[in-house]
Amino acid sequence: MAESDDKDSKTEEATEKKIRDTVEQGKLPHSRETAILASFVAILVFTVFYAKDTIVDLGMFLSMFLEKPEAWPMNTETDVIALYKTVMLEIGRAVVSLLVLLSVAGIGASVFQNMPQIVGERIRPQASRISIAKGWNRLFGLQGWVEFLKSLGKLALAITVLVFTLSGDHRKLLAGMITNPAAFGLVIRGIAVDILSAIVFVMGLIAAADLVWSRFNWKRDLRMTKQEVKDELKQSEGDPIVKSRLRSMARDRARRRMMTAVPKATLIIANPTHFSIALKYEREVDSAPVVLAKGQDLVALKIREIAREHNIPIFEDVALARSMYKQVSVDSVIPSQFYQAVAELVRIVYSKKAERRQIS
Repeated sequence: MAESDDKDSKTEEATEKKIRDTVEQGKLPHSRETAILASFVAILVFTVFYAKDTIVDLGMFLSMFLEKPEAWPMNTETDVIALYKTVMLEIGRAVVSLLVLLSVAGIGASVFQNMPQIVGERIRPQASRISIAKGWNRLFGLQGWVEFLKSLGKLALAITVLVFTLSGDHRKLLAGMITNPAAFGLVIRGIAVDILSAIVFVMGLIAAADLVWSRFNWKRDLRMTKQEVKDELKQSEGDPIVKSRLRSMARDRARRRMMTAVPKATLIIANPTHFSIALKYEREVDSAPVVLAKGQDLVALKIREIAREHNIPIFEDVALARSMYKQVSVDSVIPSQFYQAVAELVRIVYSKKAERRQIS
């Protein structure tokens, strides 16, 4: 019941991170029927393209062996070993091509479904693999019932194909029994081709359905709850609350640093209540005025307060302050379009300084 409720709560599609982690662990969708289909295809290819010559050669060998037994003396141990080697060589020649085709088909079926990779996690001993409860779930869970029904379907298919094929070919089989061994081998080959073709056709349908089912079931098992998605997002991108706190701390540090730099300013350009920009310019040092600080509302008022404490000139220009606030950056020189307006203010500052020096 708890497992069913857990699956019902998993309503979200798996994230890219979970899919990537699952693939890295080697937990990939796999269709057993595709591998079985590949094996039958390999046997059919062998039967159609290679079996004819092999069957003829093997039939001729058996015919000679049965019709002329005196040609194969077995008086000594050496004779028996020689006969054994000859028989095994003939059988080996008939089987080696089939084994090669089966190996290639098996590897091809695996590569077709998923690219092979070495995953240590798959071979690491795990207690869950010998768990009776998990084994029971595998046998009698949904996947277990699917495998059971597929096995029943394949058994029924095999019986049906054999019945229909042999019902049409039994006369060929009976006629072949009275022919020479080589010809009878070709009759068997023809019947085998008919059976294999039917099996491959139906197995192709089963494998296609199983391939779709295995991938659907894999994606369904990877589904996540809403909480799992939120937790993964926090892990990958950081906790939003913590990130917000860090941004706030960064802004506070930047604001304190700006306020510390305001006493070094040459002048302040301000909108009476909303914006303030602190600029520094030294003729022999700076190529253009540098922005030491800028602020809005309360920060702007604080900049003006510090400027008054240090007798820094404040110029109120609503349009210039608003325009500069949007386009300038702290610790950078002002854009060229403000050179003329700011140069006039700098000239006024230096003129007043010169007047004060003359008076003093």
